[in-house]
Amino acid sequence: MKLQIAFDLMSANDALDAAAEIYDIIDIIEVGTPMIVREGMVPVRMLKKSYPDTTVLADVKIVDGGDIESADAFHAGADIVTVLAAAADETIKGVVSTAVRYGKKTMVDMIGISDIQKRAEELDALGVDYICVHTAVDVQGKRESPYHDLSLLLPVLKNSKAAVAGGVNMAAIPVLKDLDPEIVVAGSALTGQSDIRRAVLEMQDAIKGGKTYGNS
Repeated sequence: MKLQIAFDLMSANDALDAAAEIYDIIDIIEVGTPMIVREGMVPVRMLKKSYPDTTVLADVKIVDGGDIESADAFHAGADIVTVLAAAADETIKGVVSTAVRYGKKTMVDMIGISDIQKRAEELDALGVDYICVHTAVDVQGKRESPYHDLSLLLPVLKNSKAAVAGGVNMAAIPVLKDLDPEIVVAGSALTGQSDIRRAVLEMQDAIKGGKTYGNS
């Protein structure tokens, strides 16, 4: 499993400072939707320029204009962009084709989707790289965890790889190791710690058991 850290509630400069602490031990750095809403593609450019060997995901959550919006993110340096599963198939196809053109990857966010397996089968056939089950922050604690959705997702995938997000913390790692998605996304469980490097190292060790990780 790869560990993705979500930088959401911070400025681009703070994200750059945080990245300096972990770029060599993290697998993917996510520029989160709140940061993109506030600062656009600036943090994506800053992070990719400073750490060109680190995989950067732009959580743009595209819902229309798939080719246009994904091209903007890829041009800024994103290696992976997100598109909503609720978007039209034509939009998702636009993101996929643009990703192929740039030599980059597409992640579909399943947030808000009720029939996980049906939509996942459709998305898998569209050639997306990753499908991410995601429990929205606004409903965490009021519904089933993303791990239940992940257990529904994994059996139907033939081509795409699975990712999971939404309230992931250290206590969840044993469950996730049993399910074995490609990507695990953690936000405040890492960014909310006073020593972010130590927090990332501890989660990486829990996930990978001392195996090589990150960009080192």
